Amino acid sequence: MRSFTTLHLQYAHRFYNFKGEAQYLHGHTGILTIEVEDSVNCGVNMVFPCNEIKKTAWNVLQNFDHALILREDDPLLPAICQVYEKQGIRNGAATNTMTGPAFKNEWATAYPECRLVVTKETMTVEGMIKIVYSLLKDKLNIAKLTFLSGDNAASEEFPVSCGIFDRCPCCGITLDANGVCPKCGCRK
Repeated sequence: MRSFTTLHLQYAHRFYNFKGEAQYLHGHTGILTIEVEDSVNCGVNMVFPCNEIKKTAWNVLQNFDHALILREDDPLLPAICQVYEKQGIRNGAATNTMTGPAFKNEWATAYPECRLVVTKETMTVEGMIKIVYSLLKDKLNIAKLTFLSGDNAASEEFPVSCGIFDRCPCCGITLDANGVCPKCGCRK
């Protein structure tokens, strides 16, 4: 069975070297749907609490919200960094409060202090699915991701193995490495 939730992300990007209107800097509201699959947890009668899926995902993905997403070879990248430096916001600002932890993996690097995500490939809906899966696959038993951005959408299903995450019998969320629930403190 599956539990799922959605997140809304506001971001700006462009398709560097693309022959069409998307080569210009523009913004979107992206809608990400995350489907988690497992057996129903007897203690709470659900696969995984949807609000906890959202919290787990948001912790990392908030770096994409109100962010500029550019490919690493985009000539706008150094120019943006220079402008942010002149403006005094390259290393953060008092109003920049919705930031997740910085990350770097094979697909992207997040610079939350300046609301910038640098990607290896053009950030398409398909590319966002690759990035999201790489960031969340060790935190959630993801069965499917769907990303909608403007008129564009993509989805991908992933193989799942039920029971790979120990879950709290009281809350249904994943236990930490010591077998303790980070939400309610219950021990398995």
